Amino acid sequence: MGKPYKLLIIDDNKEILTAICAFFTNKKYVVVCASDGLEGLKFLESEKKGFDLVITDIVMPNISGIGLIAMIKKKHSNTPVIAITGWGEHPEALASEAKADRVLEKPFELVQLAKLVDELLG
Repeated sequence: MGKPYKLLIIDDNKEILTAICAFFTNKKYVVVCASDGLEGLKFLESEKKGFDLVITDIVMPNISGIGLIAMIKKKHSNTPVIAITGWGEHPEALASEAKADRVLEKPFELVQLAKLVDELLG
């Protein structure tokens, strides 16, 4: 395997964020974790080389995942985004409207998420 992929993971739920970050760190990814949309945006803007993939919650304080996905797709159109959510009747409609590449409903298995990441990084 070449250089490890760099992931940005954003979720305002500390337990979920910690679990996902630990899981991908153990899988030898370079992982940057943000606890809300605003912090995620700061990492996106300060990271010169960008990220290989972004995983973001949809419902968060400050900046929603939808707003974040729209900004990512505008500035880094080639960066795949996985939206995760535990809210709403049709979260996948919102996420696809914002151009997320995949949507995963909470609760999900980390293995499911890993499969999507592998698929998108191909």
